[in-house]
Amino acid sequence: MALSKDSCITMNDGNKIPVIALGTFSGVLPIVSSDGKEKEASTGKTLKDLVSEATKLAIKIGYRHIDGAYLYGNEQSIGSAIQEKIADGTVKREDLFYTGKLWLTFHKPEFVETVLKRTLKALQLDYINLYIIHLPVSLKFGENLTPMSENGKYIFEKTDLCAVWEALEACKDAGLVKSIGVSNFNRRQLEMILNKPGLRYKPVCNQVECHPYLSQKKLLEFCKMNDIVLVAYGVLGSIHVETEWQNHNIPPVLHDPVIRKIAEKYNKSPAQVSIRYILQCGIVAIVKSFTSKHIEENFQVFDFQLSEEDMKQIDGLNKNLRYWDFQDFSDHPEYPFHDEY
Repeated sequence: MALSKDSCITMNDGNKIPVIALGTFSGVLPIVSSDGKEKEASTGKTLKDLVSEATKLAIKIGYRHIDGAYLYGNEQSIGSAIQEKIADGTVKREDLFYTGKLWLTFHKPEFVETVLKRTLKALQLDYINLYIIHLPVSLKFGENLTPMSENGKYIFEKTDLCAVWEALEACKDAGLVKSIGVSNFNRRQLEMILNKPGLRYKPVCNQVECHPYLSQKKLLEFCKMNDIVLVAYGVLGSIHVETEWQNHNIPPVLHDPVIRKIAEKYNKSPAQVSIRYILQCGIVAIVKSFTSKHIEENFQVFDFQLSEEDMKQIDGLNKNLRYWDFQDFSDHPEYPFHDEY
């Protein structure tokens, strides 16, 4: 499979998505301390400084796809970094692909355009390339992104995801976004959109957790049949991330002896093998790091190719294990992971 740093996949609306993206989730939800200041990372830099530096370095190295989200609280920093790299001539706007996400507390048709415009303002862009529904679960509508009851449970909301999808279609018509898709949807939820009466635009992608311990073969097959691109997050097993939405009982995929052995064979790191595996499956890979060395290393996956035997061995590691199981949302009627896929 001839993959290069410029490789893209053509989506069902004709737009192209670069096969490797920089992930920008800092590993913690936006937290503000009691004095109103953002908590600092252990380096003494704020997380926003780190994401800005990571974005600039990634663009300089050759990444052309940045994966962000309203929830991450750092789109302004990413926007400044993008503008700086456009201003210094490293890239043109049309060279870059930005993915944004609609958060769970805005699953009301009338909120969608307003929140997308906030993302555009933060990024200092006229449009983004891809806007996706972050999760099919809806939380209490409003500005509190993590609404909790007094007993510490998330406050759920019921919504019509098809009506939300129509609001995304309207944003595409208005030129605010080039392509629209979903994230963390299962087959049934994808079919609900695909079979919606009056559907004008199919989802171009479904962004889901995917790595050697969760290969998503059945969902990938379904998406391919329907010309939907699978985009993978958690490719490296979500190391260095601490949130209550994760299952911390799973061993790190990068420590797997099979991955390590294959990495040694090619003189590559386990992370590079995991990324290359995802790419050779025909899936877009989101790789997150704020460390210069890893940002560079994660992009150096185009100078080797896993053999058919390597691919089979890694396929054999699948255990259907999720690092991101979002258990706190498991009682919501649209929780996606009760279904097989």
